[in-house]
Amino acid sequence: MSLRLFSAKSSLSRCFKSLHSCSARAFGAGAACLGSVNLKGRSCLTLKDFSSDEIKKLLWVSGDLKHRIKHEKQYLPLLQGKSIAMIFEKRSTRTRMSTETGFTLLGGHPCFLTSQDIHLGVNESCTDTARVLSGLCDVVLARVNSHSMLEELDREASIPIINGLSDLYHPIQILADFLTLQEHYGSLNGLTVSWIGDGNNVLHSFMMTAAKLGVHLKAATPKGYEPDKSVTEEAHRLAKQHGTQFILTSDPMEAARDSNVLVTDTWVSMGQEEEKKKRLKDFHGYQISMQTGSVAKSDWTFLHCLPRKMEEVDDQVFYSSRSLVFSEAENRKWTIMGLIVSLLTDYTPRIPMLKF
Repeated sequence: MSLRLFSAKSSLSRCFKSLHSCSARAFGAGAACLGSVNLKGRSCLTLKDFSSDEIKKLLWVSGDLKHRIKHEKQYLPLLQGKSIAMIFEKRSTRTRMSTETGFTLLGGHPCFLTSQDIHLGVNESCTDTARVLSGLCDVVLARVNSHSMLEELDREASIPIINGLSDLYHPIQILADFLTLQEHYGSLNGLTVSWIGDGNNVLHSFMMTAAKLGVHLKAATPKGYEPDKSVTEEAHRLAKQHGTQFILTSDPMEAARDSNVLVTDTWVSMGQEEEKKKRLKDFHGYQISMQTGSVAKSDWTFLHCLPRKMEEVDDQVFYSSRSLVFSEAENRKWTIMGLIVSLLTDYTPRIPMLKF
């Protein structure tokens, strides 16, 4: 009897060792797969252009830099001797501060250019500006009114161009959002994100990214404020390809139901001030509150890219423990650092691969 018991224990032990070995091999294979992803020299105009593994690599590098610099207090001059031109047609607290402080922290030199310093396509053609900056710096981050301006810069430049925000996409915001969710939930695969608000550039970037990370996406927008048709078609295709759900509705409560994450953004973007009165009327009923969260999953959290207005989300949610907005804002720095390091260097993360 003791012999049979010993034999059973030995078999069970071998089984556990085998499972552990398989798990380790799978983890190693995953890390090796992402480790082979090289983005050096690429531009980032939209995450539509990036594969699932490429987005995961960007998040992994961002998490690694955050761990090594913030928590281990390491000095990593990965961008020493490099400079970035920051073109801002639209003002921003988070985009400017995250890029300037992050680039400086890595040993580089940021150069901030407002519309008073540089008039894209006015005093100098976009083509000439792109070629001039290509000889003066290593990367350009442009926060512009028109996405076509970014595309022209990218065509004519010989250095990477980063979309700091355009009318069509806001990719650097979405990287920060998904790093924040990965840190909070431990993994992204299987989460449901619900967007409640305008069908704008931030939603477009969620639509180009969520399915690639195994995230289900539901979006509620008022009639007449739906996301771009071509972006919507691509989002449906991506959801089908990656086996996730993508749902559009005009009912905020329907979107919030059984969701892990509730997200909104400003209802009146810069340049839309004349539409404010009409927009506030059209978005009535779209404010995120605890009532909205009552139909979400018990672990629901809240995101907002900021700045926030009371009509978009009430104080009870915004300042609650469910709100991740200030971690989200901080992660704008770590993800822009991760993105720039990935586009300019061959950096390999030191921490274990993040769980996605």
